Amino acid sequence: MEKQSIAIFVSNDEVPVNGDAIYPFKQNSDLFWLSGITQEDSMVILFPDNPDPKFREVLVLVRPNELKEKWDGKRLRVAEAKAISGMQTIVWLDSLDGLLQPMIHLAETIYLDSNENDRKSSLVRSRDYRYIDEMRSRYPLHQYRRAASIMKDLRAVKTAEEVEVLQQAIDITENTFRRLLKFIKPGVMEYEIEAEIFHSFLSQRATGEAYGSIIASGDRARTLHYVSNNAECKDGELILMDFGAEYGGYCADLTRTVPVNGKFTRRQKTVYNSCLHLHNYAKSILKPGITILDYTDKVGEEATQQFLKIGLLRKNEVKNEDPENRAYRKYLYHGISHHLGIDVHDLGTRTAPIKAGMVFTVEPGIYIEEEQMGIRIENNLWITKNGNKDLMKNIPMTVEEIESLMKK
Repeated sequence: MEKQSIAIFVSNDEVPVNGDAIYPFKQNSDLFWLSGITQEDSMVILFPDNPDPKFREVLVLVRPNELKEKWDGKRLRVAEAKAISGMQTIVWLDSLDGLLQPMIHLAETIYLDSNENDRKSSLVRSRDYRYIDEMRSRYPLHQYRRAASIMKDLRAVKTAEEVEVLQQAIDITENTFRRLLKFIKPGVMEYEIEAEIFHSFLSQRATGEAYGSIIASGDRARTLHYVSNNAECKDGELILMDFGAEYGGYCADLTRTVPVNGKFTRRQKTVYNSCLHLHNYAKSILKPGITILDYTDKVGEEATQQFLKIGLLRKNEVKNEDPENRAYRKYLYHGISHHLGIDVHDLGTRTAPIKAGMVFTVEPGIYIEEEQMGIRIENNLWITKNGNKDLMKNIPMTVEEIESLMKK
């Protein structure tokens, strides 16, 4: 932050469903990362150069109301908020204006937060953008800066403590996958598998799902974000399952593809092992110093060779391919990795070199329309200065491991 500057972070909206119902509240990820606070109507204010040391770090909370608590449950008290956040100055939201205005007058620059996730697609103006409008209207002569650019750098590199929490989410996910291998059989419905996942997560004290589970059997596996989960899993089909637990605010992200009847056909095994080869190759080159763009290009080269080997591509197709739409993209049409953390698609750069401490998914896939088949294999890796650490190394992945466990 620049000298004489203040940074303000606001919580997410409570979003209505219909009538008087609202969606379950999800905290703004930057505010959560800074404070650990998951309660609605919260704020974090950082003013390192405030002449009064007491107000250099402030947590703002909604004042507990006994009547409201009878309906909606208990809200944080001062001592609880201090214990969670480590912040020693707690201010009630209804008394904030009288405190904040003098602080703004002392500052030259105001940092405000916004959603700078590259995958953002919603056009609805969320609370952080409305707060930007409000502050610019009230204090038009101040300088304004983007807090998001700083937060992207901070959040992209995980501490050992963050990875420890992430590992808990991964371990819960592993236990769930092993449970599913005993449950899946011809005739089971995709939503029954989804229900087993949710039950397993909650029984292990996960917060819930890190994202909506993808349970895609047969040809539905070629739909990357398939969420209908309403079809019957049939004998002879593969089923692609993309799911992960959330624990302590951090998200696991696993994908495994298994045979519904517990036994891969020869062709399924061939394609699966090709995908596994790509997965292991991608892991071998995902190290500090490489960019995601260069890494994706290298995996694309390897995919081309694999697809030639298993009969998906012909040499003339590769020779005459469009450099902007390479031949292998017909069968692998998504990215290989993304940042992972508090958000499933976490903050981080695609163009700058990868740094030690970052966490990525590795998830190549092969999708064949002619064979009504989709296979994806995904693990989560922590990048270290000496390479990477596979946080999901204990989760069964080979054909032999999967078949053996499903047989049991």
